[in-house]
Amino acid sequence: MKARIPKHREFVINLEKTAEERRDECWEKLEAILEDYKKEGKSVYTPSFIEDNEDKVKALQAEYGFEYTIELK
Repeated sequence: MKARIPKHREFVINLEKTAEERRDECWEKLEAILEDYKKEGKSVYTPSFIEDNEDKVKALQAEYGFEYTIELK
């Protein structure tokens, strides 16, 4: 049996430059964004996932100073 998994884009977040004591706090907020998105009945495979959440991720980036890229998987 073959299964074709559609390509999708993902946020790749690098917390190395974030202060160690704030990494867990930042990660929890990133996970909350994902959980809120799931509550809307959507998933990371939703074609508009990046567009729907990039402003929220950018706001956290400004607060915590991490770097991120968007990659096609």
